[in-house]
Amino acid sequence: MTSPPPGRRAADLALLGLGLLWGSTFVVVKDALDDASPVVFLALRFPVGAAALLVWLRRVPTSPVVWKRGLLLGVLLALGYLTQTWGLELTTPARSAFFTGLSVLLVPFVSWFLDQRRPGGAALVGAALAVAGTYFLSGQGGAALGPGELLTLACAVAYALHIALTSRLSQGVSAPELVFVQLTVVAGLVLLVLPFSEVRLHATWRFAGTVVICGVVANAVAIAVQTWGQARTTAVRAALLFALEPVWAAGLSWLLGRESLGAPELTGGGLIVLGVVVGEGGGAWLARRTSSAAP
Repeated sequence: MTSPPPGRRAADLALLGLGLLWGSTFVVVKDALDDASPVVFLALRFPVGAAALLVWLRRVPTSPVVWKRGLLLGVLLALGYLTQTWGLELTTPARSAFFTGLSVLLVPFVSWFLDQRRPGGAALVGAALAVAGTYFLSGQGGAALGPGELLTLACAVAYALHIALTSRLSQGVSAPELVFVQLTVVAGLVLLVLPFSEVRLHATWRFAGTVVICGVVANAVAIAVQTWGQARTTAVRAALLFALEPVWAAGLSWLLGRESLGAPELTGGGLIVLGVVVGEGGGAWLARRTSSAAP
């Protein structure tokens, strides 16, 4: 049986942790949007993240390869965050997490298109279960799509492209440098959008803390970990691990009394966990069967 690439187990655990971290930010960002308009929030969040990484790096990256790759990933990241934050202002945290989670379904097919290599059956089944789970988890399956949901669907497409390309473009470069470029690109694009957007800001200590936490932890640190982790695993595996994000988002929203969780939400959470188990464990089981059957 072929052993996993070096560091893949640590990468999988790190990516799983990121799903939980990012899931918690749906509620936090929803509260922050009471104090600021979406673009104003992003215009503060991303420069903070880029500045934190610059302090860590102690210099601006000079590699043309890093800037070229970071520019492409940064544009996709900017599209994802803009559409997600605009959409979150118009819908609930769990519903936003549901539509963001549709990127899990898209990643295997984006990777298939990029690599011309069909993903394994276990990964596809796991992705389908995870998407079915996020559908139930929304608690409003079948409800009409509003502007918030449509914006978040666009976010899912951007994130799927970002996840798929990160696994390719993170190879052979420094993860912190690549992320610094991405955050700088996002900050620049958000500032370009700012004059054409609603400008609203009510400065509070809660809002300031959210900007710092999201900028430093959820952006600078988390995306650097994502870049490092995806250099050691596949895009499809990463997407399946990220599928737990809406489970945590809905659970935290329930714990804080923002939403109620009934049978549909519990069914959805169970399907997502099952999808991750099938996608992760199914591929390993098939590999062992194939290996044991080989002469």
